[in-house]
Amino acid sequence: MRSDPQSPRAGFAAEWHEVTVQYPFAKRQAVGPVSLGIRQGERVLLLGPSGSGKSTLLLTLTGLVPHSIPATVNGDVRLFGANVGTRQPWAWAAQVAQYFQDADQTLCGMRVEDEIAFALENRALPPARIAERVKEAMERVGVPESWCSRPTSTLSGGERQLVALAATLVQDAFLFIADEPTAHLAPQAADRLHALLTEHDPSRGVLIVDHRLDGLIQQIDRMVVLGENGTIIAEGPPRTIFRAKRDLLASEGIWHPVASDLDARLVAAGLAPRVAPLSVEEALAHLDPRTAPRGHVEKALPAVEAFVAEYAMQGVQTAPDAPVLARLVNADCAPFLGPTILRSIDLAVHEGEILGVLGANGAGKSTLGLCLAGLLPLKAGKRIGAPGGYAFQRPENQFTAGTVRDEILDALPKSMAAKAKAERVAAALLAWGLSGLESRHPFELSQGQKRRLALASLTVSDHWPLLVLDEPTAGLDMHGVSMLISEILALQERGQTVAVITHDMDFALRLCTRSIIVGEGGILADGPTQDLMRDTALLRRAGLAEPSCAKALQWLQRAVSC
Repeated sequence: MRSDPQSPRAGFAAEWHEVTVQYPFAKRQAVGPVSLGIRQGERVLLLGPSGSGKSTLLLTLTGLVPHSIPATVNGDVRLFGANVGTRQPWAWAAQVAQYFQDADQTLCGMRVEDEIAFALENRALPPARIAERVKEAMERVGVPESWCSRPTSTLSGGERQLVALAATLVQDAFLFIADEPTAHLAPQAADRLHALLTEHDPSRGVLIVDHRLDGLIQQIDRMVVLGENGTIIAEGPPRTIFRAKRDLLASEGIWHPVASDLDARLVAAGLAPRVAPLSVEEALAHLDPRTAPRGHVEKALPAVEAFVAEYAMQGVQTAPDAPVLARLVNADCAPFLGPTILRSIDLAVHEGEILGVLGANGAGKSTLGLCLAGLLPLKAGKRIGAPGGYAFQRPENQFTAGTVRDEILDALPKSMAAKAKAERVAAALLAWGLSGLESRHPFELSQGQKRRLALASLTVSDHWPLLVLDEPTAGLDMHGVSMLISEILALQERGQTVAVITHDMDFALRLCTRSIIVGEGGILADGPTQDLMRDTALLRRAGLAEPSCAKALQWLQRAVSC
């Protein structure tokens, strides 16, 4: 039962009419013109490349832009029929629940229980009712009861995201706005959250920005796609958009379900299903080797094989006798000011290796990465080997300069010649897609641009023999991930060693020659990434999921054996 005493008028929950947004000193508009409506009960997915204005558009809905974040906004923005400009942002709190792209912008409570209860306390609900609602939200999201008294400062990035989502869902608002709600979640947790966010409720509108489409897209009623210039370039049902506009989306660097790639190959082979698929299972259902005509199956084999080949390992396997660059010996690891969460860790990283670090939220991946880089002292045991550089899960944690150019420049040795520095900075800006943003303040960038800047500043120097990248794909569009893969492969070619902490199973499969799975207070598995990805029982135990090509690979195995 929603606590707001007045239901919004029937029709649209949110509307934009010819809306444009331009930030101070910006050379171009961040958004628009955009005209769009979200109906009550409708579940809408907003897609677009990094920097296309998705987050800005969401922030105009409650007036945070321009009331709290200065900008020039033209056009008409309406919530439940009322002009947003007639109220302060806080006045919409009972009707709109907003989850921000950065969970740290949402958290304000000292303890997990306080954080989730905060909105309900502001509505003056009876304490017993608050406790009941908080418990229900925690159970639905998957926040353990044991976290109630836990300080929010001790949570991992993924755990913070879970708590922030529980604090948003508990509000039971008429409109739910979520900006990258699963960016730092492990696959199983992300699937659970997608299901919760998109539960059909005829009185609640849902507007989501997310790059992780598989597991989400089946629950979406309509998609809206922003182009690089901040205007709408496509709009309609997911099945229509992903078949009719796939090439347009790919050219803009916009993610699409992996089934869309397979569908394109089947279309070219004349074997596509009648309705555009949203999953690999849907794409291949009409080609079941046990029931489909053998000629159709044989004709489909090259298309499916080509699809699976896209997930082939691109990293170069290191020699078995490659020297050890860094090692943890019988190490106990704990986050800063936190309890020991990993015990008796023995881990060696070899020169030229690309190591994947996989595991569920809160398993200790970031803590292990910080210890491996030598940035966090061990509780017991020892670390041996070369120093490591670290790209933090939250890019803002490493920014120190006032411009993008200076952020990269400051990472270079002071002794380097000015001309060499300028050339190195220019090359980094180009490689990471930051050209044209040189004079922007790092905190003014989109989340994807911030991520690329953090990676550019870490990799521009040859100072670090070992690089640890914490969730480097979070917030990146398709072009950004392609850049990331190219740069990591180039680092490996130059002899550098890279450890990648990630929840992106496809990314790990394509790039990491070896992976470890962290969980249950230690390392559950260590071996070739391809071997670990085939162990479905291990993946389930660790809270992970199979890579996207797994179902297609299983189809190939059945097709060959039939």
